[in-house]
This record gives sequence, C-alpha cells and structure tokens, in this order.
Amino acid sequence: MDKVNNELKDKINKLKYYGFSDKKVLEILKRNEEFRNFDEKKLREIRRMPVYKMVDTCAGEFEASTPYYYSTYTDEEDEVNVSDNKKAIILGAGPIRIGQGIEFDYCTVHAISALREEGIEAIIINNNPETVSTDFDVSDKLYFEPLTLEDVLNVIKKESKNLTDKNFLGVIVQFGGQTSINLANALKKEGVHVLGTQPEDIDIGENREKSEKFFDNLGILKAKGGTGYSFEEVREIANEITYPVLVRPSYVLGGRAMEIVYSDGELAEYMKEAVKVSEDELGKHPILVDKFLSDATECDVDAVCDGKDVLIGAIMEHIEEAGIHSGDSAAVIPTQTLSREIIAQLKETTKKIAVNLRTIGMLNIQYAIKDKKIYVIEANPRASRTVPFVSKATGIQLAKLATKVILGKKLNELMDVSQHNENVEKTKHVCVKEVVFPFLKLPNVDPVLGPEMRSTGEVMGIADSFGLAFYKAEFAAGTKIPLNGKIFISVRSEDKEEILQVAKKFYDLNFEIISTSGTSRYLSQHGIANTRVLKISEGEPNILNLMRNREIDLVINIPKLGVNPRKDGYMIRRAAVELNIPYITTIKAVKAVINAIETLRKGEEISVKDVNEYRNG
Repeated sequence: MDKVNNELKDKINKLKYYGFSDKKVLEILKRNEEFRNFDEKKLREIRRMPVYKMVDTCAGEFEASTPYYYSTYTDEEDEVNVSDNKKAIILGAGPIRIGQGIEFDYCTVHAISALREEGIEAIIINNNPETVSTDFDVSDKLYFEPLTLEDVLNVIKKESKNLTDKNFLGVIVQFGGQTSINLANALKKEGVHVLGTQPEDIDIGENREKSEKFFDNLGILKAKGGTGYSFEEVREIANEITYPVLVRPSYVLGGRAMEIVYSDGELAEYMKEAVKVSEDELGKHPILVDKFLSDATECDVDAVCDGKDVLIGAIMEHIEEAGIHSGDSAAVIPTQTLSREIIAQLKETTKKIAVNLRTIGMLNIQYAIKDKKIYVIEANPRASRTVPFVSKATGIQLAKLATKVILGKKLNELMDVSQHNENVEKTKHVCVKEVVFPFLKLPNVDPVLGPEMRSTGEVMGIADSFGLAFYKAEFAAGTKIPLNGKIFISVRSEDKEEILQVAKKFYDLNFEIISTSGTSRYLSQHGIANTRVLKISEGEPNILNLMRNREIDLVINIPKLGVNPRKDGYMIRRAAVELNIPYITTIKAVKAVINAIETLRKGEEISVKDVNEYRNG
C-alpha cells in the first residue's frame, strides 16, 4: 500500500513539476477507475507544496531583497521568511480587461494603508502587473499568483503555518471585485477565516433565489426575474415576465455577456455565448433574467457598515438611463433630478439592506427609479468601481474606512456617521464622473453603450455647477462639446417626442440642425427648422460626406438598447469616432450636453481650483 501511495505521490508531484494545475491533475487521475472518487482536498494532502522564490527586481545587477514572490514546483529552496507578526491577506482583482481593474487596485492600496496604520502586516495576492498594488514596495509582501482557489490556498497555508498561526487574522475579499468575491465560499469551506461580511451573506447578493427572498422579506421592490441553466428555462422566465428582459450570467466581471433582449429569437442567439461564460473553475452558474425597466433613472449608493451603523458614502445619479453598465455610465454627485422624498428613501433602504445583510465593510447597491418607485437592481457586499470617484468627490477614503471596520472597529469611533449622512446631498460643489473608451483603437467596433462594460478608464470634472462640471469631465475624457455650429440628429421613432424638446433647445441656442428624412419630417411638423440630408443607403451626398468634410460639429444618434444596430447608424457612429466628432447615443446624455452649453453660454468661466477648496468651501 505504501508503495502504491509513494508511486501515486511521485506521479502527482511530477505532474505538478511540469506545471499542471490541481484541476488538470485530477482529470488525469480520474481516467483510472481507482481514483474516480478523488477530489482536490485529497490531492492537496498527497502532493507537495510549492516553494516561493523572490523576483529579481534588479535584473541580476545587484542583490535583490524585495518581498515579491512567485511559486514553483521545480525547486526545493523556499525564499519566503514567514513572520510572527499579526497579518492579513488581501486578494486583488487579477488580470481582467485593460483599464477595468484600476478602481479595485485603488481600493486595495487604501486597504494596505489601513492595515499598516493598525500595525498589521499587509500581504497581497494579485497577478496583474499593471497595478499599483503589485508594485513590490507597496505591501509588506506580494505574491504574484493567479487568483484561483489552489494558488490562493497555497499562499494562505504558507503564511498561516497551515492555518495554525493565531496571528494570521484572515483574508479580505472585498477589494478585488468579482474575482475575489467568487472565492469566498470555497475559502471558508477550506477552514479559512474570511474577514468582514461572511461568505453566506455575500452569497445572498449573488444568488438569485436567496436575494429575491431577502428583498421580499424586507418589503423592498425588485424587478421581476428568475434564473435558468438552459435556453428553455430562460425562455420560460422571459415570456412570463414579458420582454424586454436583461439577461446575464451570474458571478461574472464587468457585465460580461450581459444584454437586453426583445424576443425569443434574440434570446436563442444570446444563450449560445452566455452558457460558455457562466462556467468557471468553481462550477456552472445560472443565467439571470430580469425585467428591463426602460426609461428608468439609475443610481448607485456606496456605503460602509459595521453591522449596526451605516455610513452613506454618496448617492450617484447616472446620467445615462438604466440599461447602461454602471462602469460605462457617467454619474453625478450630488443627484440632480431626484426629489427629497426619493433621496430619503434611498438612504433608509440602503441602511435596511446593509444591516439585514449583516454587512461588515463595503456595500454597493444599484437602484432603478421608475414612476416614483425605487427598485433594487443588485446589492453587492464589496467595493465597487465607483469607490475612487466617491472618495475623491467627498474626501472620505471609503476603502480605508471599510478596512478598519473589517478589522473590528466601529464607524462611530472613526467619524461622526449621523452628521455625514445628514449632509450627504448638501455639497456645494458638483462632481461628474465620465468614462474613457478605447473605440478609436478598436476598428469596426460599434461605439454604442449597453449593459456590457467597454470603457478602459474614467475622469472626474468638478465645479460649482452641474453644467460646468459635466463640460470639464467631457473635456478630460477627450470630448470637446461644441458651443455653436451644426448638429446631426437621428433617432428612433419612439424617441422622437423626447428629442423634440432637445431639438428646440438646440434651435434656441442657434445651432443649425441636420437630420435624415424621418427625424427631419417630424421636426418640421413641429416648427423646428432643419436641413434634410440623405441616409447613407439613399445615395450621395449623405451624412457621411458632411462628416468627412468637417461640416458636422456634434452627432446625436440614439439606437435601441441591446439590439443589433442598423448599418446606417453603425457607420455614422463609427465615422464620428474615427473623425473625432463628439457623438451622443442616449437621450439623457444629450440633455446633460445642453445643460453644459447653456452654462458656458451664460459666461460661467472654466477655472482650476484645488479639490480641497471645493470640499472645504
């Protein structure tokens, strides 16, 4: 028996030497009937542990002594010095899409700072080299390892002396986005202490059935929805709650494979991709289906909770309507169109959710407001992409505050929670977050916004008025809003009534309006002078010719959310990107642009001021 075990151990260790993951080793072993009942836990008991080597940050020129490590099974000598200090591990966000990890990186760096202030050794696991948190001199130790259960557990066992070290406080999963949150349940099952909100409570926010029951019990409205694993199951839900519906895989990053669909045919096409995306190393996850609340106003709330008290970081009103991924939507602090009653309800609902979810640390809630009713879109007990924006707008370092709460401190020890919550919407300055897109560098990609995140960065504009803050944000994002000239307007039939008010404002501001046949006829019928131009499909000279001749200063083209765009619309939007002509694809963004133009036309000057002057003024 010992011989068999030794032979098996040698075979497993040889596979590990050649770089096979535990999951792949199991697949190989299970080809043999004898090992069909083998699992990863048994495998970990048999195989050797990796050793950790120091990264040579001096390229061999000098002796390196940086606490920057990688694992290997091809060596016997371990270079990590495990201390007896109090310590905690923070899981980073891993290598997700370019530009989509910086917000979580910001949170991780602030969490490191908080740990150090509390005299706790800060250890990071992250393998995205394009982050500040993976700079070798930021944390006390950095393990440049993949964010998989196997690799994370290996580091934890190393630093906690196989989970026996009382000075090992646990793991923080709240600052690595969906990547780290997805590991919470599995880590707890392995006996690892997850700091802050517990995995079973995190799961309420991720698990559809649990979350719906949770919100029902609290009397909080949520858009109708359901979950399914197959096209047939998802179609049944969609037909029951009626189209349009928002469909997405659960436990995914950046709204990947999220779409708004309007028919069974579109749903069938969508499911081909979604089923693939919904599987990962931890198993297969369901597809989530929600009734899409068209023409709703979307809001984000970032909060910190210590289990009893709740600090409302800020309420952000999205400038684009619901249905645009929150990472792609411009947002404003304080809100601009919400009533006092709605704001009060948002605060109370956030507190109710945070306390009943037993939140310890960060919480982000996305709301949709329609017909004066508040619906919860989702509640995530973790840091969101908006934390840096809120922190810079308010001056409160939310991630650092949340980390100290995660370590056991009470909010009221750290600041006056009641006073802050009372004044959360009373700031004299206005901050606008705008996003930066990579469309110019991605040929043939349609620059239309939707439920899947596509941006690669963001900027903030700050001023004493919304119009000026929005103008600054757009300018910083690379869009210079024209204050006069010619604008092109082309919208869907269902948007013509709303665009009428917008067109009238442009007309009153002495802009020359150019439009295609349907929009042109509608505007003329309502007394708004405009010049008709041919559609691309109608021959030349058409709108593309005008754009190429630099005769258009602003393009307004509103497609239907989630629907494959018509060829003309796509070509117009694509040309706007390539010719660097400002373009707008949502009605609400058009209204914000008009506000900015009116503000500057009134003579309000663009000035530069220290952000602290705004906060303290």
